[in-house]
Amino acid sequence: MNRFSVIYQFREQYHHVSCNSRTEAESILQLVANHKGRKPVGIYDAKTELFDWDASRQEQYERASFEGQGQLGEQIITIAQALRRRDASWQTAGEVRRPSFFA
Repeated sequence: MNRFSVIYQFREQYHHVSCNSRTEAESILQLVANHKGRKPVGIYDAKTELFDWDASRQEQYERASFEGQGQLGEQIITIAQALRRRDASWQTAGEVRRPSFFA
């Protein structure tokens, strides 16, 4: 599985693009930022379980209280992990399965 996920919003729903490298993820994030209708959120690193906010969201994150930062971080990491699990469940051992639903 790819280590990095670029998280973005489209039509008020979260989506992600899996990437092999940090450089690739940064490139994809830039493409998302330039695409009308998509709102970049940031890059999730599955190995370290850390999240780097997009510049526009970083300012909002830094203005939040310490408690608010913790809640925002926990929320987006949970979303990133759920998106990655969903995609991993779509194909197992070469067979295509129905996607699972998540909250």
